[in-house]
Amino acid sequence: MNSISLALFGFIVFFLGYKFYSKWLSKRIYDLQEKILTPAHEFRDDVDFLPTRKHILFGHHFTSIAGAAPIIGPCIAAYWGWLPAILWVVLGTVFMGAVHDFGALVISVKEKGKSVADISAKILNGRVRILFLIFIILLIWLVLAVFAMAIADLFVAIPTSVLPVNIAIIIALVVGWMIYKKQVGVFFPSLAALILLYIFVWVGSQTPLSLETIGFSKTQATNTWIIFLFIYSGIASVLPVWILLQPRDYINSHLLIVGLALLYLGVFIARPELDAPMLRTTLDGPPIFPLLFVTIACGAISGFHGLVSSGTSSKQLDQLSDARFVGYGGMIGEGTLALASTIAAVAGISLVTQCNLPAVGNVVDLNWSVYYDSWSHATGNKAAAFVLGGGALIESLGFSKNLATTLMAVLVISFAATTLDTATRVQRFILSELGSVLNIKPLKNKLIATLIAVIPAMLLVFTNVSDPSTGVVKQTGWVLWPIFGASNQMLAALILMILTLYFWQRKKPIFPLLIPMLFLMGITIFSLIYKAKEFFGSNLLLFALDIFLIGLIIWMIIEGLVIVFNKVKKV
Repeated sequence: MNSISLALFGFIVFFLGYKFYSKWLSKRIYDLQEKILTPAHEFRDDVDFLPTRKHILFGHHFTSIAGAAPIIGPCIAAYWGWLPAILWVVLGTVFMGAVHDFGALVISVKEKGKSVADISAKILNGRVRILFLIFIILLIWLVLAVFAMAIADLFVAIPTSVLPVNIAIIIALVVGWMIYKKQVGVFFPSLAALILLYIFVWVGSQTPLSLETIGFSKTQATNTWIIFLFIYSGIASVLPVWILLQPRDYINSHLLIVGLALLYLGVFIARPELDAPMLRTTLDGPPIFPLLFVTIACGAISGFHGLVSSGTSSKQLDQLSDARFVGYGGMIGEGTLALASTIAAVAGISLVTQCNLPAVGNVVDLNWSVYYDSWSHATGNKAAAFVLGGGALIESLGFSKNLATTLMAVLVISFAATTLDTATRVQRFILSELGSVLNIKPLKNKLIATLIAVIPAMLLVFTNVSDPSTGVVKQTGWVLWPIFGASNQMLAALILMILTLYFWQRKKPIFPLLIPMLFLMGITIFSLIYKAKEFFGSNLLLFALDIFLIGLIIWMIIEGLVIVFNKVKKV
């Protein structure tokens, strides 16, 4: 079977989902016809609340939600074969992920820019709000740790990516100043920025910048980059959105869209056959159910997206009708990225000749059976399939190998970096909200909340534990990655529960929200129980954390059931 078939299948389903299903949701459930003053106008402060044109906001939202996870997840999940990965990415995006993101954005806008945790207090009670906040804080610490490690690893592995990624920060500052201070139209600055970025991708491919050349060891270089990334994300999270967050995400979105277009053009030019089996029959790793659905976490549905929708995007939405393009359309964009990552993993890697795999070493002729010979290697190689397979697809367009590899690394890092600074800002909001609820004044301080957002994430990076599934000692953040997938999906289920109750009380059709909610609750509880069995006896700390998350989840589900029971009883 040819990879073009997978690309066409994904494109058609994504188009139909946006064209028809999102329009139906807009009219029948989310009621976008309602005339309201959005929080961006009502609470405008030009720091966090700022009315923004929908195409600029789409750029922020798309690049913030499309981080490293929709790349890493499919690259690992291809271990089970191409069919389950493709079906979960495409159908999960249209019927679950986009519905969830769209809904979280809508109710936050309708509830004056409040976070989903804050809204849960109104729908359920104050206890649930605190539980939600604690759950979210734990999740974001893990997101920050894993994304910082992924970026640092790529900076060290592909030093040609360092210059273009960092020059993008300077370009974004200039673009933000031109648009908001000099009132220059958006088109020409963004076009100039895109051209400059691609010029620096080429310059970077010829000019590798490596800390190892000045005497750093590989570990020291990685740790230095991680520290730099956390300092950057902390500073970026407290700056007004127009200075760096919006312009960086907007111009990055153009860079990423062009990069994805080149990837798919490579698929149609190279036309690689599917190298992976439809379904793997012999396993040395975990079972496909329920682990597939939490391994591809953000590529199909992600609770973190609900935090972006209700944390930053809802505070910048100009008018309610823009929510469909930003919320549902942003998730379609992420689904397109996850689809590209899957195709690179199941077909693109067959075009790769000599390469170096993180978990294997030097390989002369790469193919699926070499890359995915074991679960340990599949998880150890992380996003290498996207970088190598995608690079080979871009090479088929006439790009040099060095330039293609640099471009792929820049794409991965750019997606992850925009999520990193957005996640830090969201964590600051959540910590401040927890401070208000518990009357802890220091948490309301912007700088203190930022430090608390960053420091625990750094501890997850700079501590090591044994991975129970492989026995290999890894950074704590990577060992916790499977818990991230499960807890992230459970957060999505809990947000869907809030959405279901919110619109049920308004007598709207709720099955498009209820069915994904029940499905996700089932698979994530099973996944956390599976991981708890792995951790028990090998790492009591991780076992205790897993059990703590299960306890929080069950508590919140019970609170939701009590609300439903009491409501029905009154009727």
